[in-house]
Amino acid sequence: MAAKGKSMKHPAKSLSIASVLALAACAYPNPQHVSAMNALVGKSEAEVVKTLGVPSRTIETGGHKYLAYSRNKLVTIPGDYGFGPGWGWGYWGGGWGGWGGFPPEIVQRDCETTFDLLGGTVQSWTFRGNDC
Repeated sequence: MAAKGKSMKHPAKSLSIASVLALAACAYPNPQHVSAMNALVGKSEAEVVKTLGVPSRTIETGGHKYLAYSRNKLVTIPGDYGFGPGWGWGYWGGGWGGWGGFPPEIVQRDCETTFDLLGGTVQSWTFRGNDC
């Protein structure tokens, strides 16, 4: 009986731990992306192009060649109709929902991975964006 009371004593703490675990499942950066890009270090430019396709952009400067690969997509996050009984229609108070709902949201997700080549060989890579 005491154990039951103890677990109910800190519901916010349990919720925050669950939130952290849920976010950990969406690791950033993506471990598969990191592993795949690390596998290209030491490879030739031709091997990078064979693996990833034609780069979005290239530039040569200071004896280095940079290959940039860009990926963009739009993602729709579904809305919520809220809770409780309500009057009217839509997200803000009604028929289906009640109170506290929110509309769907469209989010742009992108990732740009850039390879640094010296003498035709990949030396390193970097990335930026919210979907790498």
